[in-house]
Amino acid sequence: MQLQFSKEINKEAKRLHSKLKYLNYSLNDCLPFAPFTLEINRLKLEKNAVILAHNYQRAEIIYGIADYHGDSLGLSRQAKETGADTIVFCGVHFMAETAKILSPKKKVLIPDHKAGCSLSESITSQDVLQLRKKYPHAGVVTYVNTSAEVKAESDVVCTSANALKIIEEMPQKEIIFLPDTFMAQNLAKKTAKKIIPWHGTCIVHETFSPEQIDAYRGTYPDIKVLAHTECKPEVVAKADLAGGTSDMSRYVQNSSAGTFMLVTECGMSDMLQVQFPHKKFVVPCAICPHMKKINLENILASLKEDKYEIIVEENVGCLN
Repeated sequence: MQLQFSKEINKEAKRLHSKLKYLNYSLNDCLPFAPFTLEINRLKLEKNAVILAHNYQRAEIIYGIADYHGDSLGLSRQAKETGADTIVFCGVHFMAETAKILSPKKKVLIPDHKAGCSLSESITSQDVLQLRKKYPHAGVVTYVNTSAEVKAESDVVCTSANALKIIEEMPQKEIIFLPDTFMAQNLAKKTAKKIIPWHGTCIVHETFSPEQIDAYRGTYPDIKVLAHTECKPEVVAKADLAGGTSDMSRYVQNSSAGTFMLVTECGMSDMLQVQFPHKKFVVPCAICPHMKKINLENILASLKEDKYEIIVEENVGCLN
């Protein structure tokens, strides 16, 4: 019985290695993951669960157990269309809330309830109400990286991809944009409307500097620089593309370039390196400590014990 189990583990490790080898994982590196991925994949079938992994997640999660990987809203929309009874969201708290809003009848779990977000935690629903009092004629456009309660006090919820379009379609000439101050500054350069920002920042994207981009361009003259719109305006100004993680994926897929600098959380470059092994990705690695709270061990515990379940009040749902 032990020999059969060992063969199963080795087979699973080889499956993982077929993907993770592009990140310089050896077969021995993959062996410790194999017992967890095997049990998680069995258990999700037994429980009719779907596992979602954000693009910033660990490679062994994305390529070992995830049914879907992508950006937060896209994942929640995919999960809504499945027949799963349970959604396990490998991401941060606001993402799991979004999944619950779109799938109110499904059980939504997050493996670590302390996996937060500096942007989401920078603002409360009371802050939004105070802003409405201060700027009574302004519309409120809120980035998806916020709590359900903040979304509920907003006029429209946007993504990085559609923020400008939504702002342009709003009837008001003044727009309160929440909560990312750098994204607000980047958007203000593209619209004639007055953008009123909040002071939230992403602890990953605020660390990047234009000097880093200059240094990499000096070393790799043909490099394509892809920056998240949560970065500072002076960083975005030096990029070949400014957008979200889905925009970056599409750009790499459609580009004939061979070398890319991803100005975002370094899990993104790991994911794309596996998908495009013949392309080169260089990045001043910045890790999101909240995203990395999720691991195979707590995903397995979440499935086994149904923890931690996300509850959103019925009157809070505000996404389509």
